[in-house]
Amino acid sequence: MNRWFPEALKEFKILTVFDLLLEYIRDGRIQLDKSIHDLPGVYHDPCNYGRKSLKAFGQAYFEEGREVAGSCIEDLRELFPNRNGAYCCGAGGGAWAMPYGEERVFYGRTKARQITESGAKLIVAPCHNCRDQIMKSLTKEYDLDIEVKYLWELVADSLILPNKQ
Repeated sequence: MNRWFPEALKEFKILTVFDLLLEYIRDGRIQLDKSIHDLPGVYHDPCNYGRKSLKAFGQAYFEEGREVAGSCIEDLRELFPNRNGAYCCGAGGGAWAMPYGEERVFYGRTKARQITESGAKLIVAPCHNCRDQIMKSLTKEYDLDIEVKYLWELVADSLILPNKQ
């Protein structure tokens, strides 16, 4: 944001979903129950929130999603390589919406292998293209026995709601 619209920062507080969730978690505004997700999980690094965000805005979001996911999952594992060296899931650049299903699934084979090797059964994918690619294509093509969730969905499912009496 600071590269494209620096004047907006004087008038508005601009937050990503990562910033907002971390603020709520760190300030204790929300309480999370890790026992809800008892499956081993991994955080998938989307190209858009990592390398592309770094190039466009000067800020990559690698650690923030992991911290949020780690607040919801006891056994949070890593895919290798990860962060700036992470492999694309195959749906990047809008490929999910394009009529290139065979190619998309072919390019996602590396991500499917990484998921299998991690032993994870829950994949956290904050990007809608990545989530759809992993959940709707890679699970079927590569017979992955996994659950896929958005980051915000993971948090919503983990919320400890106050008792109303």
